[in-house]
Amino acid sequence: MALTSQPDACAPKDFHSDLMSCCDDMSVCTYGYFCLPCLGYSIANDMNECFCCGLCWPIRSVYRTKYNIQGSMLNDCCVSCFCLSCAACQLKRDINIKKHTGEF
Repeated sequence: MALTSQPDACAPKDFHSDLMSCCDDMSVCTYGYFCLPCLGYSIANDMNECFCCGLCWPIRSVYRTKYNIQGSMLNDCCVSCFCLSCAACQLKRDINIKKHTGEF
């Protein structure tokens, strides 16, 4: 029996934009800067979660797992604790891109 490697479709991916790429989508950046709780509500709403969950690190882990994005729960926790607005903006940008491409 020949051994074959896993197809590339199963390989973990990265987020579509970097954590500090806030200028990639100025509307999300502005939204996060002026009303971070509103952005959290929008994220939770997109993911059909409780509105209180939009800015907490478990929602980032759920999203990463669902879309096979590289990372760990520890990394999600650290990013969310030390750079919450950047983490929320990155997640919302990724959701918007997946909505636009029909993956979401």
